Amino acid sequence: MSQTVDRALTILVSLGDGPASLEQAANRIGVHKSTALRLLRTLEEHGFVHRQSDHRYRLGGRLLSLAQTALEGIDVRQVSAPYLASLNERYGHTVHLAVLEGPEVLYVDKVEGRYPGATSGWLGAASRIGKRAPATATASGKVLLAGLNEDQLTAALDGQEFPARTPRSLRSAAELRAELAAVSRQGWALDQAEYEETVNCLAAPITGIEGTAIAACAIAAPVSAASVSELSRLLPELLCTVEAISLAYGGSPTPRWCENRCGAKHAVRASHI
Repeated sequence: MSQTVDRALTILVSLGDGPASLEQAANRIGVHKSTALRLLRTLEEHGFVHRQSDHRYRLGGRLLSLAQTALEGIDVRQVSAPYLASLNERYGHTVHLAVLEGPEVLYVDKVEGRYPGATSGWLGAASRIGKRAPATATASGKVLLAGLNEDQLTAALDGQEFPARTPRSLRSAAELRAELAAVSRQGWALDQAEYEETVNCLAAPITGIEGTAIAACAIAAPVSAASVSELSRLLPELLCTVEAISLAYGGSPTPRWCENRCGAKHAVRASHI
């Protein structure tokens, strides 16, 4: 690599930690201030750095624009596919990838579960790719709704009804908001046979730029194959999976616990079930 290019990239990476003076920038790449100044001026001309009123340099808008363009060109379905397949391979349960579209979730990918004696596609049309479901009644929907700001959430819930699909379905916006507050705190959600009476589901958000939720990854299982308690034991693996997808996508997720696969040892909130 060209030494000049290497120095310029090193400066850009260092500015990711915050604004720096000319002297600080020069020290970070081990050059005289005059050399650092030439590099910074060139980067500034192209919009990659910006000189503030206090004479310190920060990352410029051109760099952020390019980063956003790059992220928009990444298909979250394509990035997630090997991780979904791995999660399915380890436990045999159905794994979904869903995105939020207004008051509904759209299933954009799915790896079918494998159960002894079960026919192919045990969930039937309920969660096929391209199928929509009420966000208020699904684990995927809850984690995505929990990531919205108040105005976005109000718009998403405007005019929504809460039909009693099963005995465990939420019955009002007040109940939903209380649950979303808990989901926001803990970073995951459960569907305890709320959408389909024979299905339990556990979901967590995949995060993109600025830590915003861009999709949800969910593990679903027949009630007869996995109780809510049994499914919840897979929470560390699910959190580790969404962490890995988020990092592959280019987001900045909060570190989760997965000693065997991620190496981190962060506490996971206990399930209230």
